[in-house]
Amino acid sequence: MAVGLLKLWRSELMPRRTACGNVGKHAAIARIAVLEISPFMTVDLDLLPETALTVAGLTDYLKLLLEADRELQQVWVVGEVIAASDRPMGTFFTLGEPDGSAVLRCVAWSSQRDRLAQQPVTGEQLFVLGGVRLYSKRGEYQLTVWQAFPAGAGLQSLRRRQLHARLEAEGLFAIERKRSLPAHPHTIAVVTSPDAAAWGDIQRTVRQRYPGVRVLLSPALVQGDRAPASVAAAIYRVERDGRAEVLVLARGGGAVEDLACFDDERIVRAIATCSVPVVTGIGHQRDESFADLVADGSAHTPTAAAERVVPDLTRLSADLQRLRDRAIAAVRARCQWERDRHERTRSRLQQLPTSARTLERASRRLQSLHDRLSALDPRAVLRRGYAAARRADGTLVRSAAEATPGDELELQLGTGTLIVRVLEIHHADVP
Repeated sequence: MAVGLLKLWRSELMPRRTACGNVGKHAAIARIAVLEISPFMTVDLDLLPETALTVAGLTDYLKLLLEADRELQQVWVVGEVIAASDRPMGTFFTLGEPDGSAVLRCVAWSSQRDRLAQQPVTGEQLFVLGGVRLYSKRGEYQLTVWQAFPAGAGLQSLRRRQLHARLEAEGLFAIERKRSLPAHPHTIAVVTSPDAAAWGDIQRTVRQRYPGVRVLLSPALVQGDRAPASVAAAIYRVERDGRAEVLVLARGGGAVEDLACFDDERIVRAIATCSVPVVTGIGHQRDESFADLVADGSAHTPTAAAERVVPDLTRLSADLQRLRDRAIAAVRARCQWERDRHERTRSRLQQLPTSARTLERASRRLQSLHDRLSALDPRAVLRRGYAAARRADGTLVRSAAEATPGDELELQLGTGTLIVRVLEIHHADVP
């Protein structure tokens, strides 16, 4: 007989009840028997059935352990989505470690899917909140997801979108808020780092384009965690000073994360409440920052921002010369018009004598015609002492033969009329 040592610890098989309720007949275990068997020992197989568990018993026991753990019923997990599938009952996806060392199956049921802040997309990092469940039929555990948020760059993008929506709802990005820039400022203020290349670029650009303008520096940090508070304080400092007519907020180029401070709400509100028009010159080619959106004007570089706030003296001189040339041309044209007008007036004056004689002849002819018409006027004849006799019906009596004694006639004189009765008729002898 082989020499060996058998150590057996065993508990009685009986149903076990915990605070979570009855585990069931398959999970009736307090301790699992441990056999330490030497290589040379013969094991009594009659002992094994008393310590063995069924698959269902072990599964139920593990399910009890998982679901009784409060930490596992509301747990945050971060990982990369390595697979995702939408089905009518819900979205099934798998989170994993980037190196593939571990995976976690997850499900967002259809009743919860539309409430997720971020839908699972393969390749993206996610923060998920859920509870651990054991799926007995497959012997697998999975996470029932209630909420999901993007992680890493995705989380920053979500936060940026939410802040953008809130600021836009307040009207801070509205076009109606934009103010016009002064055409010829005497003093401008610059908010940037005194050690940055942007400060030198702005000074050089202003000096070349519009000499004599006063440039004030309000120093600020333009990178790092302290940059938002520093920039906001620099803007408030310019407003309190009161000398600047326009403000330039500038920073040179850099990585996206270096420029993220210009999306900070503190900077946005400092620009929005500033009484001085603000132009941003943030050196980037990505989407506009919130500082760009709220400012009265924006440019992609500090140099371009400086060009926006001051005019080009060379161009102003050229414009002035063009205006001078136009004024001279207008004066010359007016003088020529006046000379032409004077010449026309002189020509008319020279023609006046001939015109006077023609007018005199026409006047005499008109008078002659008037006299002839007056002579033919019946009223003129009556005014010379003649009279016109009419019957009651208005017909003229042209001879004595047309009247009979007793007729009433109307005599029209030069002035007034007479009603007469014919007493006698004397016929004139016809020669």
